[in-house]
Amino acid sequence: MKHFFKSVVLCKYYLMGVVALAAITLQSCSSTSDEKVLYFAHSLPTSHPVHKGILAMQEALKENSGGKLQIKIFPDGQLGSEREAIELLQIGSIAMTKVSASALSNFAPEYQIMVIPYLFRDSDHLFRNLEGEVGKQLLESGTEYLLRGICFYDAGARSFYTKDKPVNSPDDLDGLKLRVQNDQMSVDMANTLGASATPMAFGELYTALQQNVVDGAENNIPSFVSSNHFEVCKYYIFDEHTRVPDVVVIGTKFWDSLSDEEKGWLEEAAEESVVKQKQYWHETVEENMKMLKEEGVEFIYPDQEPFIEKSRPIMERLMQNPKLKPMIEKINSN
Repeated sequence: MKHFFKSVVLCKYYLMGVVALAAITLQSCSSTSDEKVLYFAHSLPTSHPVHKGILAMQEALKENSGGKLQIKIFPDGQLGSEREAIELLQIGSIAMTKVSASALSNFAPEYQIMVIPYLFRDSDHLFRNLEGEVGKQLLESGTEYLLRGICFYDAGARSFYTKDKPVNSPDDLDGLKLRVQNDQMSVDMANTLGASATPMAFGELYTALQQNVVDGAENNIPSFVSSNHFEVCKYYIFDEHTRVPDVVVIGTKFWDSLSDEEKGWLEEAAEESVVKQKQYWHETVEENMKMLKEEGVEFIYPDQEPFIEKSRPIMERLMQNPKLKPMIEKINSN
């Protein structure tokens, strides 16, 4: 059995190496002496508003640079899962990716604050901080882990959804096995609120719901729809426990290879895409809400105060971290 698991691990890294080599070959073959192409991999479908934001960045960068610096996008997990894309970024096999801020907490501890329940009061409060000093500090915090943030994309509020049981208070979460993202903060969040946190890959969740491995999950409305989880889960609970943005990240290897002018083109394109992506997100949520009602999904709007009170220990614990405390205080006072 020991040799079996060793073989599985070796096989995984062999396959990752093949993917990495393919990506490197693609990247080197796609560039000419007067043109640079940055390979951008992510795991979302092309219908998702975040992918549309990336397309806006791609278009703006091509225009800003006169075609000298371009982005080629690999959506739908073509080069691996979210975590695998981060690892490919770190070893320099691809240039850019899009990841949830919670996933980055496994690499850059400062991102833990993004998964503190109810830290951000609403979307305006979130982006007021992300587009200010706190956001700048976060984007730069991953540099020592070879990951440099470029910008934040709107990913709405994350809420619970369940198959068979409506949830009107934290007490209703007791005994429910709920899928969460594979990071410690997300696990702590669900467990503290009373559920039984079950980390697993997002791509495995639909089958897990069908087979009663889990009773539900938590995510934003567009992901609930694009994953087709609404076909299995008929209760969507707007407890809005976290507002976790997506982060566009570039590997420091590629960032350091860009000239100041090229960095300026990329940052300008990112800023332009953020404005458009927020609009795409808003439009998508409106369309999705209408469709979900037609599909028979019941929306529940619980009193959030009991959820806020029950989750408070998470913020209190992180306030003991001298590195995170100033950031949390700044957000709370903003």
